[in-house]
Amino acid sequence: MALTKVKGSGVEGITNLSNATFLSVNASEVATLLTSAVINSEGGAVTHNIAQGLAKAWVKTVEGASPADSFNISGVTDSSTGVYLIAINNDMSNAHYSVVVSKLAAGSARDVNIGTDNVPTASAFEIFSTAASSTEDQTCYATVLGDLA
Repeated sequence: MALTKVKGSGVEGITNLSNATFLSVNASEVATLLTSAVINSEGGAVTHNIAQGLAKAWVKTVEGASPADSFNISGVTDSSTGVYLIAINNDMSNAHYSVVVSKLAAGSARDVNIGTDNVPTASAFEIFSTAASSTEDQTCYATVLGDLA
């Protein structure tokens, strides 16, 4: 596909030898990249599916269950000290996705893990944060990778 000319009234001169559509733009100028779109790797040796490689959700919690910022997260519930149930806004395709967690906290003996009290589902997962004391931990991060429903 070669883009040869763009002007105020729209896009002109697009050729598509394989007649395959992987990019569409609607009247509101919202671009949609279809799931079959690939890019070359940094070294150029392989291709990478763009939709598969994106984080599907992430959250930063501060002082308990208060989300400081998030993407595709509908809520955080403070289940008990250091245990947070994270609700995913747009469900994953199943419960077999990956959650990467980390924590910003001073001191030692602090850890954050995926919780097991509430088994991950397509719509939620749990993180468990330990601390040197019984107080709520400072900041936890979680990123979800996998397929959306």
